[in-house]
Amino acid sequence: MDLAGLRIFLTVAREGGVTRAARRLHRVQSNVTTRIRQLEDDLGVPLFIRQGKRMHLAPAGRTLLEYAEQILSLSERARAAVQDRKPRGLFRLGAMESTAAVRLPGPLAAYSRRYPEVRLELRTGNPTQLARAILADEIDAAFVAEPVPKAQFDSVLAFQEQPVLVAAKGYPKLGPKQVPKSVIVFEHGCPHRKRLEAWCEALGELPERMIELGSYHAMLGCVLAGMGVALLPRSVLATFPESKRLQVFSLPRGQDQIATLLIWRTGVRSSKVEALAEILSDHA
Repeated sequence: MDLAGLRIFLTVAREGGVTRAARRLHRVQSNVTTRIRQLEDDLGVPLFIRQGKRMHLAPAGRTLLEYAEQILSLSERARAAVQDRKPRGLFRLGAMESTAAVRLPGPLAAYSRRYPEVRLELRTGNPTQLARAILADEIDAAFVAEPVPKAQFDSVLAFQEQPVLVAAKGYPKLGPKQVPKSVIVFEHGCPHRKRLEAWCEALGELPERMIELGSYHAMLGCVLAGMGVALLPRSVLATFPESKRLQVFSLPRGQDQIATLLIWRTGVRSSKVEALAEILSDHA
């Protein structure tokens, strides 16, 4: 079955015969007759009872009629939704945990107000996981830290983050060339963990102890308890009630900035993504 065949079937059913249907469809009668026979052959059942020039729906035809009306109506709605480019429907977003918690509440709230016909879904993960989810068509777009494979993804700048070293007040002071003995890190694939590891490698020294946790607030709680030092976005500190009890150290110039990008599969920029990019620009 195809849409053209269903449209011909529906017209014949409504007009009660091939002659009138052909006139309405601006087709020759033989073409309409052939398409009806092809549809019956495809389904393996007669759709019409033929009485002279009149055609009445057979039981199978009456069953198909209801579905044909629904299918053709849905196809027209889909065409209208695509052509008017107004964001609507499900929008599946991914984001790193820190971005989801700190950066997105404002832009996503604005998005929901501006485009109430869009249903937002959000999942968190590290950049590697989110990139794979886009390529597997599990999500439509994601917020990830640079770098991004340019051959696979298009992107726009969303946020500029400043990664900082955080320790409890009273913790031995850190310098630009001093690697902490104990560090608290996020899971593998976290861009801030990668930046911390790269910084340590550049100094030619590794921490004696590495503690891996699953959330930034848990990391900050352990930092406050004196268990070690963490590297995380400075913006996260604004959400931590005990941030005044922490001391913050900047990384050396050239290592103290990480861009967060909104990415999507190359060549598949939808109206929903365009609308989000516009809102991000407004908030910037």
